[in-house]
Parts: sequence; C-alpha cells; structure tokens
Amino acid sequence: MKEIIMAKYGEIALKGLNKSTFEDILLKNIKRRLKPLGSFNYTRKQSTIYIEPCDDNIDMGEVKERLKTVFGLGAIQPSAVFQKDMDEVKAQCIPYLKDALDLARTFKVEAKRSDKSFPLKSPDIQLALGDAILDAYPNLKVDVHDPEVTVKCEIRDIGAYVSAERIIGAGGIPVGSSGKALLLLSGGIDSPVAAYMMAKRGLIVDGIHFQSPPYTSERALIKVQTLCEKLTPYCGDIRLHCVPFTEIQEALRDNCPEEFFTIIMRRLMMKIANIVAERDGYGALITGESMGQVASQTLKAIQCTDAASKLPVFRPVIGMDKKEITDIARKIDTFETSILPYEDCCTVFTPRHPKTRPVLSEIEEAESRFDFAPLIEKAVKETVLYKYRVGEEY
Repeated sequence: MKEIIMAKYGEIALKGLNKSTFEDILLKNIKRRLKPLGSFNYTRKQSTIYIEPCDDNIDMGEVKERLKTVFGLGAIQPSAVFQKDMDEVKAQCIPYLKDALDLARTFKVEAKRSDKSFPLKSPDIQLALGDAILDAYPNLKVDVHDPEVTVKCEIRDIGAYVSAERIIGAGGIPVGSSGKALLLLSGGIDSPVAAYMMAKRGLIVDGIHFQSPPYTSERALIKVQTLCEKLTPYCGDIRLHCVPFTEIQEALRDNCPEEFFTIIMRRLMMKIANIVAERDGYGALITGESMGQVASQTLKAIQCTDAASKLPVFRPVIGMDKKEITDIARKIDTFETSILPYEDCCTVFTPRHPKTRPVLSEIEEAESRFDFAPLIEKAVKETVLYKYRVGEEY
C-alpha cells in the first residue's frame, strides 16, 4: 500500500479548449511549492493531479499545508492506492483507515466508479466497503446524513483510491494564468487582502510601496517586507518596488491646498505606479480601497484618482466591509502584521478636513500649481527593488 495526494481541480475543470494551459500552469506552481520538501512523481488525469512522494521520509503534513495555498485546487485528498480488486481494497484499507475511524462513532462510504469496466457499481462498492468497516470496527454506526467520517472510494483508470480526509483547496485559478499587476501596498489591512484576492484570479501580483523618511520609520518598511513574505505562499515570488516619496509629499504640503492633500497624493502615487508598471510590463494596478471607508475612497475621490491612471485599477475589496476584509486578513496571516503601529506615508500630512466630494477640475488645477514631473522622474530612478520567494528574501 502506498499513500499519495489527489490534488483535484477547482473551476479550471470547467474550462474548454484552453484547459491544458491552466493545467500546465497549475502543475508548475505545485512543483515549485513542493520542491523544497523532496522528490515527487506527478501524473495528470481526470481533472486530478496525482502527487506520489518518492521518499518515505517526506513530511506529508507539510505537503498538505503547502497545497492548501495553491490557487486552482478545489480539494486535496490524501489517499491510499490499491489494485482494482474489491477483496484487496477491503483487506488493506482497514489498517489505513485506523487513525480516522478509531475514535469515531459514525461513518458513511461514498463511492465513485469512473472506470466503468469495474464489475461493481457505486452502490455495491459502498455496501461492500461499509460491511468490511463495520466488521472491523463494531463501535461504528452508519450515518448517511451527518457522519463524523466520510470514507471515499474512487475507482479510476489507474487504480482504486480510498480516503477518509478531504481538505478544501484555495479555489480560484492558477497564479500566472491571467497576466501580472502591480499592487499599491501600504502596510495596512486592506492591500494584502487585495493582493490575495487578485492572485486567486490568476494574476501575478508584485508590490509598490511609498516611503517617506524621516516621517516614516525603517520599521514601516520592515512591516511591508514582512507582509510580502506572508503573501508569497499564495502569490508566489513577489517583487517589491520601494519608492522614495518624501520630496514629493513636502512639495505637495508647500504648494497645494490642504483639503486636497490626500487626493493629490494618491494621484501622484498612481502616476508613479503607472510609469513603473508600463516599464516592467504590468497590465493593471491593484489597490485595497473599500467604498466609503475613508475620505479618499468616496465615489468622487476615486474618480479623481482614476483620472491620473492610464492603466485599469482593480479594487477587489471595494464592496466589502471592514469585518469581511479583516476575516480574510486573519485567514492569510497578515492581520497581526498589518496592525503594527508603524505609520506609512498615507498618514503623513493628513488634512484636518479632507475634501470628500472633490471635483476633478479643481483637483487638476490645484495639482498644476507645482511641477511634480521632475520629482516623479527622480523618485522612479531612485526606487529600490526587493525580491521575495516563499518565506524568504533573495
């Protein structure tokens, strides 16, 4: 008996003629995630990737944890593999299921026969395997509605697979199947969640961060770098562009009306992000803005901000409230880092009474009072690039 992982597709199972493209990217992402753990054989069939460890010492618990963060997978199912012979399945699955059934009180069997040449139909397989389990574990009772353990038996082209564990996968589509985009990463709660959600839709997500020393500390940068590290299990490798923003903010403070500070600042960020994105081949920008959450995130303010961008701006959390965003942040382990009390440049020179219904013509007129172009060009040239792999800087 050997144990493998059946990594089952999510929505890419429904793709048409381009399905193989998504499959290739998914398999590549899985291999990259599991490579540090050892050597594996991979077989792709019937909307499933069969992952077989080549070494008995491989930590299968860690394999499952890593696969849970791979977008494109609907489920992860550790399974024992048997010959397609019902007597062998009944005899050998009993010891394999011991850990799952020893302390359980109720169970049921679900069977699926995709190999129609197998002599028993699905109900017959369920009955035969259920009887064998009851004989071996007299403490158990069958409960087809709400069992503590569901034993799955799948008769497929290349073997019989028995499992008592099914882990819900990350869903979505594989990272890298939709192009790449640049995230405005502030260090708060929302933007890492935005990165997670767009990676789930297949985008390669890199970050751009604006720092304003001495108004922002080195700890604020370290906080953002930590967020990148925490996002890499979901997003893959991340490139972080750190833009020096102090001179631009000081010029903004000295030359523009205070009530427009936040809107004009975000427009200048958009202009810099557009230059970096177009230079490095990003197809869109991403922000963590949520409608009405702060003064710069009203409909009028967002219109004024978008007018400064040539590229489309994705806002995946735009319709979510803070609790929904926070729940995801906790799930992906970015929340505790995001709430560390190190200010980012968005809190520098915050106006006492920000304009919540700005008019684009007024904003453009106020912005035109100073020529920001040379400072923008200088900031882009002085941008520092950091790179992260899964859990480590390189």
